[in-house]
Amino acid sequence: MTGTSLDAIDAALVAIEGTGLSMSARLVEGRSAPLGDLAAPLRRLAEQHPTTAAQIADLSHRLALAHADLLRALLGERRPALVALHGQTVFHRPPLSWQLMTPAPVAHAVRAPVVFDLRAADLAAGGQGAPITPLADWVFLGGGPSPVAVVNLGGFCNVTLLPASRPPPARDPAGEIESIRGLDVCPCNHILDAVARATLGAAFDEDGRHASTGSVHDEALTDLEGVLASRARPNRSLGTGDEALDWVSRWRAHVPGPDLAATACAAIGSAIAEAIADRRALLAGGGARNRALAAAIASASTATVEPLQPADLAQFREAASMAVLGALCQDRVPITLQAVTGVRAPAPVAGAWVLP
Repeated sequence: MTGTSLDAIDAALVAIEGTGLSMSARLVEGRSAPLGDLAAPLRRLAEQHPTTAAQIADLSHRLALAHADLLRALLGERRPALVALHGQTVFHRPPLSWQLMTPAPVAHAVRAPVVFDLRAADLAAGGQGAPITPLADWVFLGGGPSPVAVVNLGGFCNVTLLPASRPPPARDPAGEIESIRGLDVCPCNHILDAVARATLGAAFDEDGRHASTGSVHDEALTDLEGVLASRARPNRSLGTGDEALDWVSRWRAHVPGPDLAATACAAIGSAIAEAIADRRALLAGGGARNRALAAAIASASTATVEPLQPADLAQFREAASMAVLGALCQDRVPITLQAVTGVRAPAPVAGAWVLP
């Protein structure tokens, strides 16, 4: 998995027992690798700068080789049953979405079937193609006694709302699945990282250190809250053009960097708190390490806000989710939900395959 923050490739080795929606999944190991010299050209492509076909082909091929290198390092002598590749999202505006990836080099490198292009079937059937992780969240985290919100703090924040589960033998998995909800909330690390690049001279605000020392600027806060509210509509996924980088451009010359970072955390935290309502919130993704953002969410919410546990699942949640979604595709189980993406019922089976 590479996210829209364009900071690294995450790989997760997941052990799966059972089939279909009765499967159980356990994260065995996760590993990350920086995108290195791939990051800048991928960012230019995602920001819609003119790029030649030759440059795109080269970029996609090198991205695949980087995935293959990371997978070989993760796997060692182990042979996977399958590999699920998300690819790098370089454009998303339904019904159009492009997750850049050349899967054949990966299949060849690890000698395993590869499933990829996981959003296309949902988009073709009228869905938004996102969020696609709620079913995987349910496989990993479902079955708890109270409803929870799994909050992914990535380039965009998306939230999975999982229902409470009754204890066996009264548990009703089919009813739980029908009750799962998910939504894209707002741009998150897109804004925070842009603030860091524009005002702090850094790729990101590590651990939210600068934001923690800043003060909220009221006018800039009101402006950003309005921007975020304009993105929030039911059954609409966020993508290209929703990053809210124009807000950073408007205020970077008028507000000191730490204050602008603190203001961004406050606005994002408020939007997330509204989305999770009174559910216990489990924070995951790169933004979960930003203590100022976590504090802003907790301050704006009446619910308990805490890191997703175990910590390695919080760090590698999206990559691990791809493994579960790939296994569901192999079992010919649809991976998206009508109540989440708006796809027409019945949701289609997803994924394109490359064999080694």
